[in-house]
Amino acid sequence: MLNIFIDADACPVKEETYRVADRCQLKVILVANQPMRIPEDLRYELKVVKGNFDAADDWIVENVSRGDIVITSDILLADRCLKKQARVLGPKGEEFTEDNIGGAIAMRELMGNIRSFGEVKGGPSAMNKNHRSNYLAKLDQIIQQLKKS
Repeated sequence: MLNIFIDADACPVKEETYRVADRCQLKVILVANQPMRIPEDLRYELKVVKGNFDAADDWIVENVSRGDIVITSDILLADRCLKKQARVLGPKGEEFTEDNIGGAIAMRELMGNIRSFGEVKGGPSAMNKNHRSNYLAKLDQIIQQLKKS
């Protein structure tokens, strides 16, 4: 069965994911380091994990299966989930794949080094309507592809 896992602590597209999951009748598992409100529906599950900084990531990797979908902006988590043959989607609608994850990891490292020298301040751009629209379209496309296969 196709499940959607959300790296939930800072995910800005939970509501959008709920709408798609409701329409497609999919289970959503939110994984977080702290309790949060989720819809009262048997298809939604909140898994609160305690422990180190990567405890939520570790739980997702241990429980995701081939053909599941993971929603995260964490590039290293995306890489780990791709190795388990899951589909991985960022909140702005960018899908992480075997073809682009290496470049994403390299860019993450490069930007981290540049930030450490004080050359770049701030983080990624804020979410906007186009990002949300791209996310919804890509999530729907991935679900349809998985249902066909």
